[in-house]
Amino acid sequence: MGNPKGFLKIKRKRSEYRPVCERVKDYGQVALPRSAESSKEQAARCMDCGTPFCHWGCPLGNVIPEWNDLLFNGLSRRAFELLDSTNNLPEVTGRVCPAPCEFACVLGINDDPVTIRENELAIVEHVFDRGYIKPKTVKIRTGKKVAVIGSGPAGLSCAAQLNQAGHLVTVFEKDPRIGGIMRYGIPDFKLEKNIIDRRKDIWEKEGVIFKTGVNVGLDYSADKLLKEFDAVCLAGGSRVPRDLKIKGRDLTGVYFAMEYLTQSNCRVAGEKIPVERAIDAKGKKVVVIGGGDTGSDCVGTANRQGASCVVQIELMPKAPETRLEKQPWPTYPMLLKTTTSHEEGVARQWSILTKEFKGQGSRVKSLICVRVDASLKEISGTEFEIEADMVVLALGFLQPEHSGLLDGLGVEYDQRGNVKTNDKYMTSVKGVFSAGDMRRGQSLIVWAVSEGRKTARAVDEYLMGESSLPVM
Repeated sequence: MGNPKGFLKIKRKRSEYRPVCERVKDYGQVALPRSAESSKEQAARCMDCGTPFCHWGCPLGNVIPEWNDLLFNGLSRRAFELLDSTNNLPEVTGRVCPAPCEFACVLGINDDPVTIRENELAIVEHVFDRGYIKPKTVKIRTGKKVAVIGSGPAGLSCAAQLNQAGHLVTVFEKDPRIGGIMRYGIPDFKLEKNIIDRRKDIWEKEGVIFKTGVNVGLDYSADKLLKEFDAVCLAGGSRVPRDLKIKGRDLTGVYFAMEYLTQSNCRVAGEKIPVERAIDAKGKKVVVIGGGDTGSDCVGTANRQGASCVVQIELMPKAPETRLEKQPWPTYPMLLKTTTSHEEGVARQWSILTKEFKGQGSRVKSLICVRVDASLKEISGTEFEIEADMVVLALGFLQPEHSGLLDGLGVEYDQRGNVKTNDKYMTSVKGVFSAGDMRRGQSLIVWAVSEGRKTARAVDEYLMGESSLPVM
């Protein structure tokens, strides 16, 4: 390492953000870019430890100490080459990944871990700013055609890898633009959409074909898909939301989180939404049910729309702020997470079960709730009411959509309703593979990218008998 004692001299510097009073007025990126000097200083904290557990903590197997060393020494272009060798979307993971690598950082045993995610972002944005990232020429084509269904992180990573292997890859996306939940689920204040478009432009120049607004299975039959392509990768995500089937669920003003976030992102992108379809928190008392990242995104969106107040409730108990003995280093601990959206204004409550939605006429007006103990059993005498003009259900996702393509192909499902595959990512239908949330269930973006890459290698081996694509 360039500075072997850096971790002894330099403390972790937390990310800096735009002032709350400023950022809630728009959907621009909340985080402020870090200076090159600050990035170099933070990279110096990497210890060059004997066994770097950050590799183990990252599903992508990123070679983190090596590119931290290169970043410290001002060699960002070489650092990016290492980063690019394991990750097709570092500009996205550098913004929205929960960074399991940092919880596995050896320095984190008795100090604050290295700012791995921010260092990753610093590397990729440095080389983008200087125009170093160029389309990679594919010199030899195999003559094989591969269809990738879905343009989220798993599908895009799979497509990019297979294209580099020389196959002619077509990505089908049912939405008007590519990106999946990265585009339609994650708000711009966390991930501005020009980041996705910038990468898409590179992949198109490399030869990847994108066909948007095509719902394969309906607009484009499963039989036609199998006839026209030598292999297919299913990467449509897990899009069936978990519902809360209680009294009053049919009242107007109760929405799924993805309904809300998708429409908001479309409006931010300039799409006109008919008044009768608009989901708008302006002037309303908003309750978000669900304490995860999606719920947090709904909180931030409601504040930007001008909600009069926002309450977020969670069924589970409040998570601890420090590691528990049963979640030791280097495992990923379940800790209390306070996001930038929470800092913008929200009343958070835990161990709350929603019993009923009450309405005035056809519109929701309040929630009847009760407190629960650690075993989620109702505590007698603790019922209370929360006023609400709008309720957002951010309860996660159950499984991929079966109707249409999946049922049309006749793929088998596992016990949870996800697409079942063998250890080579192939489904019960020969030549049809699956990757990402559609296969493993709702998960992290780094797992989606990892699955896309591994599936690409499996597809390449199926088509060619062998593969030079990376195992990770």
